[in-house]
Amino acid sequence: MKRILIVDDSLVIRKVARRILEGMHFEIVEAENGQAALDVCALAMPDGILLDWNMPVMDGLQFLRELRRQPAGGAPKVIFCTTENDVAHIARAVNAGADEYIMKPFDREIMQSKFREIGLC
Repeated sequence: MKRILIVDDSLVIRKVARRILEGMHFEIVEAENGQAALDVCALAMPDGILLDWNMPVMDGLQFLRELRRQPAGGAPKVIFCTTENDVAHIARAVNAGADEYIMKPFDREIMQSKFREIGLC
């Protein structure tokens, strides 16, 4: 079973994403900010990461840059999941190493489509 890390400071978003992803037969781990997510990755690198942009402590972009510098940090597929929708934000995310981008709000169809596109399901 593939392991997905949900990184979002919103408990509600984490719960909704968890419900959808567990329904897609993924094992789920959660973190409330980028620093907590780095700690999770240091213990066991996930197969995929659903990543919010705007969070306290460490934002999603900073987390992604730090993740990609780690020895196994290139392995996880990363999907940004955020309300930031301008082309400049998307370009920054892709340049930092994101594999895909989902806009909030999202639903199961969107999630399945994006996870399929990057080869996680």
